[in-house]
Amino acid sequence: MVQIESKPLLYVMAWVALMFNAMFLVLVVSGQPLTRAATRHEYRRTCMGSEFTILIYSDDPKLAKDAAETAFARVEALNKILSDYDPDSELMRLCDRAGGPPVAVSDDLFRVLAASLDWAGRSGGAFDPTVGPVVRQWRRARRERKLPTPENLKAALKLVGWRNLTLDPVAKTACLALAGMKLDLGGIAKGFAAQEAVDMLKARGLDRSLVAAAGDIVAGEAPPGQAGWRVELRPLGPGDPTPPHVILLTNRSASTSGDAERYVEIDGVRYSHIVDPKTGLGLTRRSGVSVLAADGATADALATACVVLGGEEGSKLVEMTPSAASIFMNRTDRGVEIRRSDRLPAGLKD
Repeated sequence: MVQIESKPLLYVMAWVALMFNAMFLVLVVSGQPLTRAATRHEYRRTCMGSEFTILIYSDDPKLAKDAAETAFARVEALNKILSDYDPDSELMRLCDRAGGPPVAVSDDLFRVLAASLDWAGRSGGAFDPTVGPVVRQWRRARRERKLPTPENLKAALKLVGWRNLTLDPVAKTACLALAGMKLDLGGIAKGFAAQEAVDMLKARGLDRSLVAAAGDIVAGEAPPGQAGWRVELRPLGPGDPTPPHVILLTNRSASTSGDAERYVEIDGVRYSHIVDPKTGLGLTRRSGVSVLAADGATADALATACVVLGGEEGSKLVEMTPSAASIFMNRTDRGVEIRRSDRLPAGLKD
């Protein structure tokens, strides 16, 4: 949701509130006096099941609009490749051939699968692109408000295991070793798509741009007269009384993952939509993490892995990732526990 508040002629402030899948980031663009050479353009569209927002500063309205349309088209094209909801997507066509010989895949799908396997290895399987069969069990559980049966969960877990996905970088093929395997790229796809959109805008000369995709933000150069795009990190989601960590984001990405919005409560237990690939269970701890990283795919995948690992192990993974930083929040009976990375930029004062 984007709300614009009218201000005097030479002052503009816009708040972009972005919430999806328990992820929450707030972007504030506070303007210095604007000139004709630095006009702010804003575009929104539903893509990948979420609202994508594109912000551009340009002196050419037509160029900005055309470039935004090109960026949205790129995201839509990626959705047709990476979606696990669309039975006709390239990803699902690959899954339909699980248990068979290697399948030739597009460059885009290969890149995302390769990055996914890299993060699976780095995280010890906390991020696992083969978790699809278990995710489907929990989607049904949220709809029916009933836990997956032990038998169904056990059968689904037998099909989960990132080592059963192999890639051939020379032939550009992917192979799923077990019939019935299903891939789920929900923990990396939006960050990847947002980065691709920003890169397309930069290729058109629109460096002062930002793309927000639910809880994933990819920033280019700062707005005119500003040190960066002002972003509030709220790992526990909207309504949490804990003060947000406010930073300036330039040529970097931010992603937040947690259980604030998507969960199901069954028999008095709250289960997150985020599933631990090792146990097959939805997370039950009230926690969230915001991650800063060099690019959108890294921030998205790292946030997904970290929320599964938890604060201590997740922080170790962040520290092993060049230029990454994080803030973890965990709600307990004693209040909210906060763990900040040493690399996290100092918070700004309003």
